[in-house]
Amino acid sequence: MLRLDKELNKDIILELKKPLGELYPDFEDAIDVIKSSKFLISVGDATFTNLIKHDLHPDIAIIDNVIQRKNYNHEVIYVENILKADNPAGTITDDLWETIGQALELSSNNDCYIIEVAGEEDLAVLPCILMASADTTILYGQPNEGLVVLKVSDTKDKAQKIIDAFIKE
Repeated sequence: MLRLDKELNKDIILELKKPLGELYPDFEDAIDVIKSSKFLISVGDATFTNLIKHDLHPDIAIIDNVIQRKNYNHEVIYVENILKADNPAGTITDDLWETIGQALELSSNNDCYIIEVAGEEDLAVLPCILMASADTTILYGQPNEGLVVLKVSDTKDKAQKIIDAFIKE
C-alpha cells in the first residue's frame, strides 16, 4: 500500500491540489473533448453523474458514493459490470491497483466497468495514468473549480514522480 503522510509529503499534497490536466470551469465546455476521446476513464461521483446526465458513458468509472464529503446515491448505474475495491483515504492500496488493472483488461472488449471504492477514490487518478494506454483521456473533478481533463500521454512522468514520493507500507 502507498500512503501520503501529511508531514512528509507536504509538497506532493500541494501538487495534487493543482489540476493535472486542463481545467474546465463548466462541464459543458469539455463535451467536445470528451466525445473525441478514444478511451475514457472518469474518477469521482460528480464527474460520473455529469457524464451520465449528458448521455456520455465512460469506459471505466471510479466512484465512492460520496460527493464533497456527503453520501451520494447514484439513481441509475447503466452497467452490470461493477467491480469493488477497498481504498482508505490518503492511500493507494494494492486492491485498488489490481482492480483498475482488471477493469482496463476487461474493458478492452468494449464493455464498460464501474469500480465502486469502499473508502476514497480521489487518488485513483494516479494508477489510472500509469496503467492506461497513452491515448486514454481521464476526467476528474477539481472541487469547487470544475472538471479536469487530462491525456495520459501528457501526464505519465508527472504521475510517476508523485507516486514515487508516497510512503510504501
